[in-house]
Amino acid sequence: MRQVLARAIGGVAIIGLIAGAAACNSSSSSDDTASEGNCGYKLAFFGALTGSAANLGVNIEQGFELAIDQYNKAKGSTCIEVAKFDSQGEASVAPGVARSLVADKKILGIVGPPFSGESEAADPIFESAGIPTISPSATRVSLSTKGWKVFHRAVANDDAQGPAAAAYIKDNLKATKVFVADDQSAYGAGLADVVKSKLGALVVASDKTEGDGKQADFSALVQKVQSSGATAMFYGGYYTNAGIIRKQLTAAGWKGTMVGGDGMKDPGLSKASGVQAAVGTVVTCPCSPPEAAGGTFVNDYKAKWNQDAGTYSDVAFDAANIFLQGIDAGNTTTTKLNDYLKTVNYKGIANTYKFTETGELDPNFIKVWAFKFDSSGDAKADVEIKTS
Repeated sequence: MRQVLARAIGGVAIIGLIAGAAACNSSSSSDDTASEGNCGYKLAFFGALTGSAANLGVNIEQGFELAIDQYNKAKGSTCIEVAKFDSQGEASVAPGVARSLVADKKILGIVGPPFSGESEAADPIFESAGIPTISPSATRVSLSTKGWKVFHRAVANDDAQGPAAAAYIKDNLKATKVFVADDQSAYGAGLADVVKSKLGALVVASDKTEGDGKQADFSALVQKVQSSGATAMFYGGYYTNAGIIRKQLTAAGWKGTMVGGDGMKDPGLSKASGVQAAVGTVVTCPCSPPEAAGGTFVNDYKAKWNQDAGTYSDVAFDAANIFLQGIDAGNTTTTKLNDYLKTVNYKGIANTYKFTETGELDPNFIKVWAFKFDSSGDAKADVEIKTS
């Protein structure tokens, strides 16, 4: 799976979009041709709404849906519909769900998939259908090497996050012995491999676990961490496993610091570990702190969902608004919308977005932050990590 201040509200878009309201109507075609006006279409969220990592998917979907809700209110009608597809975050489930999505010819674009494993499984189907995607969080490096023309990534990949995590371990924690483990997922293993390569001889041992929801007893891993003499442990995986591991490490008396990537940046970690055990756990994320979001996003999100914005909620909000701006400009076929993404330079509330030829976020806009869990049970901004 899968980072200034005072940015103009991502629905900057929205003010300019009001002018197009007169063109809005509900007619649509049953194929990939433009309807009369710029309404009657759908944008889809594809990702985990249930399952062991659902919190991360829900954060993203709610940011996505908020953008469309604001757009429709500005238009004065339900111009663009929200379509939600629950992949459960599982690579084995994703293809079937993806085939259901591409069968709906009103869908012009997809925010997602959020996770790298489901991206590897579903993106070939989206590529064949020609439906553009913007992932707000899938970070595995290889996703942009497949030749997919519809693939776009709105955050830095693991080639930025991995070195940043390694730099934090070396420079901030001053660790001289590091244990590295991962959950064997496309995301977790990929990120852990980058961290290991950057830490080099500082890595004294490593191990593998099962994926989230598939393992509850990590005593063998805990024993290996203790025996290694490591004062820091990096885990490539998601928040549920990480929380259980942290709980069992604490119970065994290990005093070191647990570090992980953005897949661990969720209050679900402290729920699984217990708040006190989680305190001091560090997670990196190619994202900015929520308080850095521009405009009224933070308040708008809480007003709609009765909870604070989570990891990548703001990026998903921006991704949806990128699509909405394109549709409002008349890009009402998947081909036109995909072509539009090749030239977009969009200033959102979380970042500025411009995509390279392979769909990566322009290197000029890459950022990675470290967050640290405190007694609130959530991860709070610690420091921005320089990636170059």
